[in-house]
This record gives sequence, C-alpha cells and structure tokens, in this order.
Amino acid sequence: MKTAHCLPCAALVCLLAGCTATTTPVLDSHFGESVALLKAQQIMYPDAYRNANPVSGIDGKAGASAYQRYQKSFAAPDPQPNVFTIGVGGRQ
Repeated sequence: MKTAHCLPCAALVCLLAGCTATTTPVLDSHFGESVALLKAQQIMYPDAYRNANPVSGIDGKAGASAYQRYQKSFAAPDPQPNVFTIGVGGRQ
C-alpha cells in the first residue's frame, strides 16, 4: 500500500525538478557578448588616448564665433512651420 503512494509522489518530484532546469544553458552563457562586440566595433581608434600629438583645427576667433552661433541657435530657434498646412495654398 505504501508503494502505491510513493510512485505518484516520485513522478511528481521528477516532473517538478525538470521545470527548474534551464533550457538554454549555451545561450545563457553567451548572454551580452553581441552587445559588447557591437560596442567594440563602433570605436574607430581604440588606442587614441595614447596619441600625444595636438589636434590641429580652427583658430580661436573662428571657434569662439562658431560656439556663439551655436548657443544663439538655442536662445532664438527658428519657428517651425505648421505641419497641417503643407501643400495647402501657397506658391507652386
């Protein structure tokens, strides 16, 4: 009589043990590698921090003027046209 009760219990324990096992151990072990690879591929010069040569570019006056224009573009942005009137009326 005791063995009749133990057999269904043993089967239930085996079924529940199978539910906890992961079905993708290989995929789980490589999780995140594709993102790391894509990030590494987007870096053009990974050793750029070792280069001590100064960067040549524009002079100070031109740089200051460009920066002022950039800052001014945020202070008074160009007005955006109304999207509902595109193609209605106006010139052709």
